[in-house]
Amino acid sequence: MTYCVAMRVNAGLVFLSDSRTNAGVDQIGTFRKMNVFENAGDRVLVLMTSGNLSITQAIRQAIAEVVTPQGKSIWDVESMYEAAQVVGEAIRRVHVRDAAALQDFGIDFNVRMIFGGQIKGGCPRLFQIYSAGNFIEAHDENTYFQIGEAKYGKPIIDRVITPESTLDEAAKCALISMDSTLRSNISVGLPLDLLVYKADSFSVTRFVTIDERNQYFQMIRNSWGNQLKSVFEGISDPVWDAPTEATLNVLSTRQVQNQPVRMAPPADVKAPASPPAQVQTLAQQNDPSRQH
Repeated sequence: MTYCVAMRVNAGLVFLSDSRTNAGVDQIGTFRKMNVFENAGDRVLVLMTSGNLSITQAIRQAIAEVVTPQGKSIWDVESMYEAAQVVGEAIRRVHVRDAAALQDFGIDFNVRMIFGGQIKGGCPRLFQIYSAGNFIEAHDENTYFQIGEAKYGKPIIDRVITPESTLDEAAKCALISMDSTLRSNISVGLPLDLLVYKADSFSVTRFVTIDERNQYFQMIRNSWGNQLKSVFEGISDPVWDAPTEATLNVLSTRQVQNQPVRMAPPADVKAPASPPAQVQTLAQQNDPSRQH
């Protein structure tokens, strides 16, 4: 499986991908899912993929071959929107060529991609592209995209990231999001590829491949877990059957009696008689000779 996440903030773009393609007791595949199209000084385009590996690799090759009706390629289109159209067209070309044959073998043509970057003359932009080659764009109301095993790492992004977040904050949040996914799903695995693109730089200056020995990622894994536990322990336990709602941390009150939906037992089922309560002191519990 896969987990990839990308964020668009005012300061630039952050991309993070894992590298696991399949998982089992004795079969784990590792393939990098981030590809960069860079012409320093003119454009930086980043593609992350999720889906059947043979399909995504074929699409990646097709992207380099697509020429628009205006005679443009991924290397000389004039906007990120046109670049996203090139990726969509590459997906459709591979679908026309391979989808029917794959279906004969029970393989669905299923792919999702995150595509973003900046072309000189425009601003950084971020897109999510689907199997049909159509796409949507990230805006201030939705500053990020995820593909693959998205559910585990989503809550932290929703709570933290805004357009005003710094690139370092976005990178840190992406790594925490990935760590949450790694802990909950064996189909996502190290190493990771992290690329941080600063707006108007038109070059890749911050990129790292992260494995289990990476110092910062280990710090993230340890401190985030400890901080979560500390915050959890600092939240008060609920108060049941409080006299009034004025009591702190009230979960239920005596005035409002809620009941679950109960299934009635058959008429021939009788409730067991309650045994008499036996009270033991702490000393009796710890000293068998004093128990009756």
